[in-house]
Amino acid sequence: MTHVIFDLCIRDGACAEVCPVECIVPGQPEDEWPWYYIDPDTCIDCGACVPECPVEAILPEEDLPEEYQYTTELNALFFTEGPGYSAMGK
Repeated sequence: MTHVIFDLCIRDGACAEVCPVECIVPGQPEDEWPWYYIDPDTCIDCGACVPECPVEAILPEEDLPEEYQYTTELNALFFTEGPGYSAMGK
């Protein structure tokens, strides 16, 4: 499983700072990708990011409420069809 950032994200960035595998990336350009995104293929499901989010916008995929289920695909799309890690200059 993976963790998912959903549309309550305020781009605080604390989640990315604590991620041990650096799989959380700020969306760029911000008007197209307004949140931070978690790479589902790299996430190790450690949960370190969850308590760092000041607005509780990160949950394990299996705990995501129905109204936010669509964000699971958005996180994956950011890395497959969106800018992915290149948004970080990598």
